[in-house]
Amino acid sequence: MSHIEQSGSFALGSHTVSRLGYGAMQLAGPGVFGPPKDRDTALAVLREAVARGVDHIDTSDFYGPHITNQLIREALHPYRDDLLIVTKISARRGDDGSWIPAMSREELIQAVHDNLRNLGLDVLDVVNLRSMLGIHGPVEGSIEEPLTVLAELQRQGLVRHIGLSNVTPRQIAQGRRICEIVCVQNHYNLAHREDDALIEELARDDIAYVPFFPLGGFTPLQSFTLSDVAARLGVTPMQVALAWLLRRAPNILLIPGTSSVAHLHENLAAGQLVLPDDAMQELEQVASINAA
Repeated sequence: MSHIEQSGSFALGSHTVSRLGYGAMQLAGPGVFGPPKDRDTALAVLREAVARGVDHIDTSDFYGPHITNQLIREALHPYRDDLLIVTKISARRGDDGSWIPAMSREELIQAVHDNLRNLGLDVLDVVNLRSMLGIHGPVEGSIEEPLTVLAELQRQGLVRHIGLSNVTPRQIAQGRRICEIVCVQNHYNLAHREDDALIEELARDDIAYVPFFPLGGFTPLQSFTLSDVAARLGVTPMQVALAWLLRRAPNILLIPGTSSVAHLHENLAAGQLVLPDDAMQELEQVASINAA
C-alpha cells in the first residue's frame, strides 16, 4: 500500500485524485523567490512524491517566479496520464520579491501562456484564479472581470477546469454564475475555521476544498495543544494537523509542501494516521483557544 492510499480520493475536475497531494511553493528560494538552495534535492522531492503515489501537484508561475514550474517540467515531463497539475494566476513578483496584483486581461492571458510554456503543456488541467483584492486574505469585491477572461481561455481550449483562491462565499457564488468552479483554495486549519460552513456547502455540490497553511497563524497556546496531542500519539504536529483536515470533510484535498524528501515522507504518512476520538475532541477546541 502506498503512503497515501488510506486517505481516500475525491474528484478534481475530470480526474479522481488522492486527497493528499503536494504543493510546490517551497521548492523556490527564500520568500518563494529565486532558485532553490539545492536544485538536485528539489528535483528529487518532486520525483519521490510521484513515486509515492502523489497524483496532483499545486504550483504557480509566480513561485520563483517561473522556478517551480520549470522544476516540475524538468523532473516529471513527460507527465504520467494520472498526474494532475493545478496552477494559479493573477499575481506577479517585483524585483524585490514583492507580490503584485496582476488581474488585467493582458496579464491573465500572459500568465496562462507562461504556465503552459514553463510546464511544457498544451492545456492546463486546473487554473485557480487567486483574488488579489486582498493579498493576505479574502476581501469582498467583484471577480467577474478577471474570471470572465479565464472562462474565455477555457473556451479556447487552453484551460480544462477553473478554481478560485483567496475568496469569500459571495465571490464563489458570483464565480459559479460565470463558469463551473471545481475547487476553492483558502486559508483554513485547526485554528482558522472561518470556512467551516463553506466547506459543508461545497461538499454538498462535490466541489473540492483545498486548505493552505495547515499550521499557519497558530497562537503559542494553540501550537502547544497541537504539539501535546502529537507527542501522545508519537507523530509530528504537522501530521496531526493534516490528519485532522482529512477527517474534517471528504472534499478536503491537501497540498502540504516541503523541500525535503524526509519531510515529504512524513507528510505522506499522515494519510495513514487515524486520530482517535479523544484526540479529535481535544483538537476541536484548538480554534477557541487564544493566547490569553
